[in-house]
Amino acid sequence: MARDGTLRLWLRPPMWGLHALAVIAATICLIGGTWQLGTYDQRQENERADRQEVPTVPIAEVWSPDQPFLDTMNHRPVTVTGVFGPADQQHWVSGRTQGDVDGYWLLTPLELAADPGTAMLVVRGFSPDAGKLPEPPAGEQTLRVVLEPGEAVDPLDASAGAESEVIATIRVPALVNELPYALFPGFGISTTADVAGGLQLAEVPQPEVSWTVGMRNLAYSLQWWVFGVFALFMWWRMGLDLVASERARRQAPEPEPSVRVDSLTP
Repeated sequence: MARDGTLRLWLRPPMWGLHALAVIAATICLIGGTWQLGTYDQRQENERADRQEVPTVPIAEVWSPDQPFLDTMNHRPVTVTGVFGPADQQHWVSGRTQGDVDGYWLLTPLELAADPGTAMLVVRGFSPDAGKLPEPPAGEQTLRVVLEPGEAVDPLDASAGAESEVIATIRVPALVNELPYALFPGFGISTTADVAGGLQLAEVPQPEVSWTVGMRNLAYSLQWWVFGVFALFMWWRMGLDLVASERARRQAPEPEPSVRVDSLTP
Protein backbone atom coordinates (compact mmCIF):
# COMPACT_ATOMS: atom_id res chain seq x y z
CA MET A 1 0.00 0.00 0.00
CA ALA A 2 1.31 3.44 -0.83
CA ARG A 3 2.62 5.51 2.06
CA ASP A 4 0.18 8.28 3.11
CA GLY A 5 1.55 11.84 3.34
CA THR A 6 2.27 13.08 6.86
CA LEU A 7 0.24 16.28 6.41
CA ARG A 8 -2.76 14.29 5.23
CA LEU A 9 -2.57 12.09 8.31
CA TRP A 10 -2.33 15.15 10.60
CA LEU A 11 -5.41 16.74 8.98
CA ARG A 12 -7.73 13.73 8.92
CA PRO A 13 -11.02 14.23 10.85
CA PRO A 14 -10.14 12.07 13.89
CA MET A 15 -7.28 14.53 14.62
CA TRP A 16 -9.47 17.65 14.58
CA GLY A 17 -10.41 17.35 18.25
CA LEU A 18 -6.74 17.22 19.29
CA HIS A 19 -5.93 20.26 17.13
CA ALA A 20 -8.85 22.25 18.55
CA LEU A 21 -7.84 21.42 22.11
CA ALA A 22 -4.25 22.54 21.42
CA VAL A 23 -5.42 25.85 19.89
CA ILE A 24 -7.73 26.57 22.83
CA ALA A 25 -5.07 25.73 25.44
CA ALA A 26 -2.36 27.78 23.69
CA THR A 27 -4.70 30.76 23.27
CA ILE A 28 -5.74 30.74 26.92
CA CYS A 29 -2.11 30.55 28.04
CA LEU A 30 -1.08 33.36 25.66
CA ILE A 31 -3.89 35.62 26.85
CA GLY A 32 -3.22 34.80 30.51
CA GLY A 33 0.51 35.48 30.17
CA THR A 34 -0.03 38.73 28.27
CA TRP A 35 -2.58 39.92 30.83
CA GLN A 36 -0.23 39.20 33.74
CA LEU A 37 2.64 40.97 31.94
CA GLY A 38 0.40 43.99 31.42
CA THR A 39 -0.47 43.93 35.11
CA TYR A 40 3.24 43.86 35.94
CA ASP A 41 3.87 46.90 33.71
CA GLN A 42 0.94 48.71 35.33
CA ARG A 43 2.34 47.99 38.81
CA GLN A 44 5.66 49.50 37.70
CA GLU A 45 3.88 52.61 36.37
CA ASN A 46 1.83 52.96 39.56
CA GLU A 47 4.96 52.74 41.69
CA ARG A 48 6.61 55.41 39.54
CA ALA A 49 3.57 57.64 39.87
CA ASP A 50 3.46 57.14 43.65
CA ARG A 51 7.03 58.39 43.86
CA GLN A 52 6.27 61.41 41.72
CA GLU A 53 2.90 62.40 43.14
CA VAL A 54 4.07 63.78 46.47
CA PRO A 55 3.24 67.24 47.81
CA THR A 56 5.59 70.08 46.92
CA VAL A 57 6.97 71.61 50.12
CA PRO A 58 9.64 74.21 50.93
CA ILE A 59 13.16 72.83 50.81
CA ALA A 60 13.70 73.53 54.53
CA GLU A 61 11.05 70.93 55.43
CA VAL A 62 12.91 68.03 53.83
CA TRP A 63 16.58 68.91 53.46
CA SER A 64 19.43 71.10 54.67
CA PRO A 65 22.99 71.45 53.32
CA ASP A 66 24.54 69.51 56.21
CA GLN A 67 22.35 66.46 55.57
CA PRO A 68 23.28 63.68 53.11
CA PHE A 69 21.09 62.99 50.12
CA LEU A 70 18.64 60.25 51.14
CA ASP A 71 16.59 57.93 48.94
CA THR A 72 13.41 59.65 50.16
CA MET A 73 14.68 62.91 48.61
CA ASN A 74 15.24 61.45 45.15
CA HIS A 75 12.79 63.00 42.62
CA ARG A 76 11.15 64.98 45.45
CA PRO A 77 9.57 68.27 44.30
CA VAL A 78 10.31 71.27 46.54
CA THR A 79 10.19 75.04 46.34
CA VAL A 80 13.29 77.17 46.86
CA THR A 81 13.64 80.93 47.19
CA GLY A 82 16.85 82.79 46.59
CA VAL A 83 19.07 84.81 44.28
CA PHE A 84 20.93 83.29 41.33
CA GLY A 85 24.68 83.70 41.16
CA PRO A 86 26.30 85.68 38.33
CA ALA A 87 26.68 84.29 34.83
CA ASP A 88 30.37 83.42 35.28
CA GLN A 89 29.44 80.96 38.06
CA GLN A 90 27.34 78.92 35.64
CA HIS A 91 28.26 75.77 33.71
CA TRP A 92 27.03 73.87 30.71
CA VAL A 93 26.64 70.18 31.55
CA SER A 94 27.33 68.02 28.50
CA GLY A 95 25.98 64.63 27.50
CA ARG A 96 22.27 65.41 28.01
CA THR A 97 19.50 64.23 25.71
CA GLN A 98 16.03 65.65 25.29
CA GLY A 99 13.80 63.73 22.92
CA ASP A 100 16.11 62.92 20.00
CA VAL A 101 18.33 65.97 20.55
CA ASP A 102 21.73 65.83 22.25
CA GLY A 103 22.69 68.94 24.17
CA TYR A 104 23.52 70.59 27.46
CA TRP A 105 21.96 71.50 30.77
CA LEU A 106 22.49 75.03 32.10
CA LEU A 107 23.58 74.78 35.74
CA THR A 108 23.33 77.86 37.99
CA PRO A 109 23.87 78.23 41.76
CA LEU A 110 20.90 79.66 43.69
CA GLU A 111 21.82 81.31 47.01
CA LEU A 112 19.01 80.68 49.48
CA ALA A 113 17.29 83.75 50.86
CA ALA A 114 16.69 82.06 54.22
CA ASP A 115 20.33 80.96 54.56
CA PRO A 116 22.81 83.40 52.94
CA GLY A 117 26.06 81.72 51.94
CA THR A 118 24.22 78.46 51.20
CA ALA A 119 23.32 77.56 47.62
CA MET A 120 21.65 74.84 45.62
CA LEU A 121 22.81 73.97 42.13
CA VAL A 122 19.82 74.36 39.81
CA VAL A 123 19.41 73.11 36.24
CA ARG A 124 17.59 76.06 34.68
CA GLY A 125 17.08 74.61 31.21
CA PHE A 126 18.28 72.62 28.20
CA SER A 127 20.10 73.83 25.08
CA PRO A 128 21.30 71.90 22.01
CA ASP A 129 24.39 74.13 21.92
CA ALA A 130 26.84 75.32 24.55
CA GLY A 131 26.88 78.93 23.45
CA LYS A 132 27.25 82.06 25.53
CA LEU A 133 26.06 81.58 29.10
CA PRO A 134 22.73 83.42 29.45
CA GLU A 135 22.36 85.91 32.27
CA PRO A 136 20.38 84.56 35.25
CA PRO A 137 17.22 86.43 36.23
CA ALA A 138 17.93 89.26 38.66
CA GLY A 139 16.51 89.60 42.14
CA GLU A 140 14.89 87.11 44.45
CA GLN A 141 13.24 84.17 42.73
CA THR A 142 10.92 81.44 43.97
CA LEU A 143 10.92 78.31 41.86
CA ARG A 144 9.91 74.67 41.94
CA VAL A 145 12.66 72.10 41.50
CA VAL A 146 12.85 68.31 41.53
CA LEU A 147 15.70 67.04 43.69
CA GLU A 148 18.35 64.76 42.22
CA PRO A 149 21.53 63.24 43.75
CA GLY A 150 24.96 64.46 42.71
CA GLU A 151 26.56 62.58 39.83
CA ALA A 152 29.78 60.58 39.71
CA VAL A 153 32.76 61.87 37.74
CA ASP A 154 33.41 60.42 34.29
CA PRO A 155 37.19 59.77 34.19
CA LEU A 156 37.17 59.42 30.38
CA ASP A 157 35.68 62.86 29.74
CA ALA A 158 38.17 65.68 29.34
CA SER A 159 35.52 68.27 30.26
CA ALA A 160 34.93 66.82 33.74
CA GLY A 161 36.91 69.52 35.51
CA ALA A 162 34.84 72.11 37.40
CA GLU A 163 37.13 74.91 36.23
CA SER A 164 35.81 74.50 32.67
CA GLU A 165 32.74 76.31 31.36
CA VAL A 166 31.54 72.92 30.10
CA ILE A 167 31.50 70.04 32.55
CA ALA A 168 30.56 66.39 32.06
CA THR A 169 28.81 65.69 35.34
CA ILE A 170 27.23 67.58 38.23
CA ARG A 171 29.81 66.54 40.77
CA VAL A 172 29.21 68.62 43.88
CA PRO A 173 32.60 68.00 45.62
CA ALA A 174 34.39 69.44 42.57
CA LEU A 175 32.08 72.45 42.29
CA VAL A 176 32.16 73.32 45.98
CA ASN A 177 35.86 74.16 45.64
CA GLU A 178 35.11 76.62 42.86
CA LEU A 179 31.94 78.36 44.07
CA PRO A 180 31.82 80.67 47.13
CA TYR A 181 28.90 78.82 48.77
CA ALA A 182 28.10 75.94 51.01
CA LEU A 183 26.39 73.62 48.53
CA PHE A 184 23.69 71.04 49.01
CA PRO A 185 25.09 67.54 48.23
CA GLY A 186 22.72 67.24 45.28
CA PHE A 187 20.98 69.50 42.80
CA GLY A 188 17.54 70.49 41.56
CA ILE A 189 15.99 70.46 38.09
CA SER A 190 13.81 73.52 37.66
CA THR A 191 10.24 73.14 36.42
CA THR A 192 9.64 76.91 36.48
CA ALA A 193 9.78 78.36 32.97
CA ASP A 194 10.26 81.96 34.18
CA VAL A 195 13.86 81.28 35.25
CA ALA A 196 14.90 79.25 32.17
CA GLY A 197 16.36 82.28 30.36
CA GLY A 198 14.58 81.41 27.12
CA LEU A 199 15.77 77.79 27.14
CA GLN A 200 13.63 74.69 27.13
CA LEU A 201 12.94 73.27 30.56
CA ALA A 202 15.07 70.20 31.18
CA GLU A 203 13.21 66.91 31.27
CA VAL A 204 13.05 65.44 34.76
CA PRO A 205 14.37 61.83 34.80
CA GLN A 206 11.82 59.16 35.61
CA PRO A 207 12.11 57.65 39.10
CA GLU A 208 13.91 54.33 39.12
CA VAL A 209 11.64 51.46 40.16
CA SER A 210 13.00 48.02 41.05
CA TRP A 211 12.04 45.29 38.60
CA THR A 212 10.90 43.23 41.60
CA VAL A 213 7.85 45.50 42.08
CA GLY A 214 4.97 43.33 40.80
CA MET A 215 7.26 40.29 40.74
CA ARG A 216 4.33 37.94 41.40
CA ASN A 217 2.58 39.10 38.22
CA LEU A 218 5.78 38.65 36.21
CA ALA A 219 6.16 35.12 37.59
CA TYR A 220 2.53 34.31 36.73
CA SER A 221 3.11 35.61 33.20
CA LEU A 222 6.10 33.30 32.69
CA GLN A 223 4.13 30.44 34.24
CA TRP A 224 1.27 30.88 31.77
CA TRP A 225 3.68 30.85 28.83
CA VAL A 226 5.44 27.74 30.12
CA PHE A 227 2.04 26.03 30.33
CA GLY A 228 1.36 27.11 26.74
CA VAL A 229 4.64 25.65 25.50
CA PHE A 230 3.94 22.42 27.40
CA ALA A 231 0.45 22.21 25.85
CA LEU A 232 1.91 22.56 22.35
CA PHE A 233 4.55 19.95 23.14
CA MET A 234 1.89 17.50 24.31
CA TRP A 235 -0.16 18.21 21.15
CA TRP A 236 2.87 17.52 18.98
CA ARG A 237 3.82 14.39 20.91
CA MET A 238 0.31 12.90 20.95
CA GLY A 239 -0.14 13.80 17.28
CA LEU A 240 3.06 11.96 16.35
CA ASP A 241 1.90 8.87 18.21
CA LEU A 242 -1.54 8.91 16.57
CA VAL A 243 -0.10 9.50 13.10
CA ALA A 244 2.45 6.70 13.56
CA SER A 245 -0.29 4.36 14.78
CA GLU A 246 -2.53 5.19 11.82
CA ARG A 247 0.32 4.80 9.34
CA ALA A 248 1.22 1.41 10.79
CA ARG A 249 -2.39 0.32 10.56
CA ARG A 250 -2.66 1.35 6.93
CA GLN A 251 0.62 -0.27 5.93
CA ALA A 252 -0.10 -3.60 7.60
CA PRO A 253 -0.60 -6.39 5.00
CA GLU A 254 -4.14 -7.61 4.58
CA PRO A 255 -4.68 -11.11 5.93
CA GLU A 256 -5.06 -13.80 3.30
CA PRO A 257 -8.55 -15.28 3.06
CA SER A 258 -8.86 -18.58 4.85
CA VAL A 259 -9.84 -21.69 2.87
CA ARG A 260 -12.51 -23.82 4.46
CA VAL A 261 -12.16 -27.56 3.76
CA ASP A 262 -15.33 -29.52 4.42
CA SER A 263 -14.78 -33.07 5.56
CA LEU A 264 -16.04 -35.70 3.24
CA THR A 265 -18.56 -38.07 4.68
CA PRO A 266 -18.83 -41.49 3.01
